[in-house]
Amino acid sequence: MKNFLFLAVTFLLLSACSSKKSLISKTFDKQLSAAFYQNQFTGVLVIDVETKDTVYSNNSHKYFIPASNTKIFTLFAALKILPDQIPALKYVEANDTLYFEGTADPSLLHPYIKDSTALIFLKDHSNLVFVSNNFQDEKYGPGWAWDDYQWYYSAEKSALPINGNVVMSYKNPELIVSPIYFKDSVLELSNTNNRNESSNRFYYPPTKKDTLETPFITSDQTTRSILENLLSKKIGAVKSMPPSEKRTIYGSISDSLYVRMMHESDNFIAEQLLLVASGVLTDTLNGKLSRDFILENELKDLKQEPRWVDGSGLSRYNLFTPQNMVSVLDRLYTLVPKERLFSIFPAGGLSGTLKNRFAGDENPYIYAKSGSLSNNYCLSGYLVAKSGKVLIFSFMNNHFKQSTSEERNRLEQMLQTVRDTY
Repeated sequence: MKNFLFLAVTFLLLSACSSKKSLISKTFDKQLSAAFYQNQFTGVLVIDVETKDTVYSNNSHKYFIPASNTKIFTLFAALKILPDQIPALKYVEANDTLYFEGTADPSLLHPYIKDSTALIFLKDHSNLVFVSNNFQDEKYGPGWAWDDYQWYYSAEKSALPINGNVVMSYKNPELIVSPIYFKDSVLELSNTNNRNESSNRFYYPPTKKDTLETPFITSDQTTRSILENLLSKKIGAVKSMPPSEKRTIYGSISDSLYVRMMHESDNFIAEQLLLVASGVLTDTLNGKLSRDFILENELKDLKQEPRWVDGSGLSRYNLFTPQNMVSVLDRLYTLVPKERLFSIFPAGGLSGTLKNRFAGDENPYIYAKSGSLSNNYCLSGYLVAKSGKVLIFSFMNNHFKQSTSEERNRLEQMLQTVRDTY
């Protein structure tokens, strides 16, 4: 009798689950067969995080341009490689001189992170020498749009970034410039661009009322000059460290950078985190070292080999599948306690880039990373159904000409179906 009851209950549960998946599949199939989707490319994968059962799949093995969904891979790499505090500076003390090099830590005087660990440390030493040979990367990622040079989301990568490698200008009521080193380089006049393409000459329109963030052109000399201005002391320069073991000081809490990267889709922090990670793995700052390490050691069993070329997703050379995204999201769910993980991701209707979208009735039901480039919109993350079950999903939409808002509205309808049904 007990065996019969067990089998009966099991049958009923399986039937209910099958019915739910069937209803979701019918709804999704109907949505995706609409004329709206006919001239674009769409891939979907939804799985149950506990059973690993596929709830819905469509083109989930095909490659898509992920845009900022790439940051999910960058987050995974950072969590696997970096300590709980970010390395802020490496140094060697020889006689009465401190030789120091950057770790690519993006938080030094960052407009929103505002860490000053490295600056305080350097202030305590009289004779400083900057070592610059550990940065072995390009200032821009492959395939980045050349004419984005003047926009905050395309700041240059560097070994020792300061102020997020942007110049911030605003009125209060006089013009305030940060870093102050660039005070005389910002002109109050209207210009077609916010900065000259080939020089650190900036423009702040006289009628502007809010803050303007403009990337500056980085170089070893510029880094030294900004530091000299901040520290009020001269800094020497050499190409290599003295032959002695380097020591490291640690600065900002790593999660503060992860939250900023994921909530605000901060491209600069994403790129710099891969550089920091490479400096932990080796003695060289190069984002490819981190990407290759993760793909070869942590993600070698992915069903499709992704093309992963930057940390932020600015490049259209990146190619990932929905299966790639779901697989990494699944590993993150196992790696990080749920409460912490969900706090790192934007919450629908509550925080970050999802603050005004995908809102729940009382509590958030979506914790996910969006990704937008012109004609592309992707959303991948976690969904909490009304039953309390957690699902992992990836929706990737490429090559549409309709509005992104309409793309999101239709996606929200499908996600609500999953929330209410499963």
